[in-house]
This record gives sequence, structure tokens and C-alpha cells, in this order.
Amino acid sequence: MLLYALTIFLSAFLLFQVQPMIAKFILPWFGGSAAVWSAALLFFQLVLLAGYFYAYIVIRYLKPRQQFWVHASLLAISLATLPIVPSPVFRATGGGDPTARILLLLAATVGLPYTLLSATSPLLQAWYVRRTGSSVPYRLFALSNFGSMLALLSFPFIVEPLLPSRQQAYYWSGGYVVFAALCLFAAYVSRNAANPAAEPAVVAETVSGPRPAASQLLLWVSLSACASILLVSVTNHLSQNVAPIPLLWVVPLAIYLITFILSFESDRIYQRWIFLPWVAPALGWMSYAIYANEGNLHIRYAIPIFAVGLFICCMLCHGELAKRRPAPQYLTLFYLMVSVGGALGGVFVALISPRLFKTFLELPIGLTFCGTLAVIVLWDVETPRLKVWTVRAGLLILTAGAAYLAYTQYQGREGYTRYLPVVPRTDLGTKFV
Repeated sequence: MLLYALTIFLSAFLLFQVQPMIAKFILPWFGGSAAVWSAALLFFQLVLLAGYFYAYIVIRYLKPRQQFWVHASLLAISLATLPIVPSPVFRATGGGDPTARILLLLAATVGLPYTLLSATSPLLQAWYVRRTGSSVPYRLFALSNFGSMLALLSFPFIVEPLLPSRQQAYYWSGGYVVFAALCLFAAYVSRNAANPAAEPAVVAETVSGPRPAASQLLLWVSLSACASILLVSVTNHLSQNVAPIPLLWVVPLAIYLITFILSFESDRIYQRWIFLPWVAPALGWMSYAIYANEGNLHIRYAIPIFAVGLFICCMLCHGELAKRRPAPQYLTLFYLMVSVGGALGGVFVALISPRLFKTFLELPIGLTFCGTLAVIVLWDVETPRLKVWTVRAGLLILTAGAAYLAYTQYQGREGYTRYLPVVPRTDLGTKFV
């Protein structure tokens, strides 16, 4: 257990250390715009999806010894890409949307290492289940998110102030070598079909279960996509329209990770009777804060409103994901669907919205999506300590609020400013802080 836990923790730590490190490294190359972080976040979500898809394919279609040789070979190849110092050849040479160039730069610099780091948590959890027959590998997912949050918080307060960018890249590359060695050893000890000490009947009983239906897969994707949309759109709103605070984007991402940790660490933390009554107020607070004072609500109120609102909404999405997780037999499929949702959310905010809308509608759309999804997910759920009529009345109010919010956003898109100011998109020109 210790080997798997240590490898997963280190992989998650490196995974989230490299995100701000690379983004900060290339920020001056592209004019310091908010599009740099949006493009970088999109890249990391897409590569996370690639890593989870790789883990799913490896576990589903390869035999245990084949899994070892394939993964060991890719780890060896990834070491040849070190150190992860971006090449100046990718610097921006003119105006326009830098998204494609940023994605190409990141793929060339950290593509393969990041893919393998992304695949580590689902892959090692599957190996752990195969060797031990454990029915609770999802706590390793909580550990993974704890490593991610620790990396995220340590970067602005320890790494960034003490080390220049190039030295950060070299230290990270050294950490990746350690990770590769640990992961290679974990793959080696997991190369057999099962631990001979584990009883086959116990293994079969604890890891098997009914195959998830298509509706369940769609629900996993939707819950993950909703949280992702809210994460990126709240980050954009705070960093562009609220206050010029350095590294303000750390707050939403930390909240996002904390909700993952709380939801998957224990089933006792996310209680529907506690969080459900707060969903409607959270959506209302954030909806009001979007257009209050012509979209410039005072920082004293704006940051707490969006932070608390994001926490409640992400707890709903991630808590429902945790409650609907499948038997460990299908954990790589579960993580694949979660990453598909995260990538779809990132694509919607970073690529589709800037080209589809003339105003910043992705955050209102995310709030509307969250309210609608809460109604769909919780309508037939029995909630302790809350009577059925209370739950359904609250959900009906939430539905009406979501419909009203969608209508006001449509009005804003068409050019009416009674409810929302029409704020021109400035993705490519606003200073990113």
C-alpha cells in the first residue's frame, strides 16, 4: 500500500507543480494575457483525459505483464524529454489568438511526462485492486488530490519566491526521475495477475459489480463538466473583472481540489441534507455578483461570494460523483468519464465561448447548468432529515431560478442591459495576474 500511495502522491504533486510553473514561464512570451492561463488549463485538461484514456486502454485490453512492459517503455522514453525547459522557438511572433501556439509549446515540452503522471492514479489504483482485492481504492484518489492541492499552494508561497523559472524546471525534472523509478517498481511488483496470498473468491466479490449504464456514464460526464465550467469561468471572472491580485487564480483551483478530497475521502463528509439547501442561495449569490455595480462588485464581497459559491456547487458535483462511483472493476472507466467531463468544460470555456459569445456568458451558463443538474440528480433521491416535499419544493424553486437566469443571460446576449451589462470579451488583451 505504501508504494502505491507514495507514487500516486508524488505524481499528483508533480502534476500540479508543473501547471503554474510552465504557465508562469511562458507568460511573458505571449503578452501576459489571460488567454495564456486559459489555454494552459485547457491543455492540461486534455492531456489529463489522454492519460486517463491510456490507463483505461491498458487495464482493459492488455495482460498484466504487457502492462508492465508498455508502461516501463513509455517511462523510459519520457525521461529523454527532460529537462522541461520551453524552447524559445515557440515565442509569439505577432498578434492574434495564441492558443494554438501555446498548446503546441506545452505538448512539445511536457506532453509525454504529463500524460504518464495523469495516468498514474487510475492505473495504480487498478493494480492495487488486482493485487489485494481491496474494495476501497478511491481513498487513493483523495490522496492524489491532496498531493495536487499541496503542490498548488506550495508554488506561489515557496517555489516561486525562492527559485527562478529555469531552476524550477530542473528541480521538477529531478523529481520526475524519482517518480519514474517509483512507478517502474510499482509496475514491476504488479506485473502478475493477482497476489497469490489473496483469496480469488474475495477478490472477485470485492472488485466486481454491474456494468454502468449509458445514462450513468452521461451523468458522470455532466457532473464533472459542470464543476469544470464553474472552475474556469469563475477564475476568468475573478482575474479579469474583480481585482488585480497576484495569483488570485489559485483560490478557485484550491477550492475545486478540496471538494474532490472531501468527497472521495469519506462518504460521511458529503451529506445531501447539509449541502442541498445551500445550492440555491449559492447560485443566487453568484448570479447577483456577476452584474452588481455593473459587474464590478467590491472585492470585499466578490471574492468570498464566488469562493463560497464555487465550494458549494463543486461539493454538489463531486459529492454526487463520489456517491455514484462504480465497483472498483470499472474505476478506470469512471475516471475516464470524469476526465472527459473536465475536458469538455475546459473546451467550452477556453475555445467555444470566446468564439460563440460577444460577452462573458460562460459563467452564467455554468450556474444555470448547475441548477438544472441539481434538479435532475436529486429529484428522486431520499434525503435524511429533509422531508420529501421540502426537497422537491426546493428543487422546483431551483428550477425556476435556473430558467430565470437562463432568460436573463439570453437578454444580455442580445444586447439588453437591464439584468446584465454587456461586457466585451478581452481574453487576448486583459492583463493576467
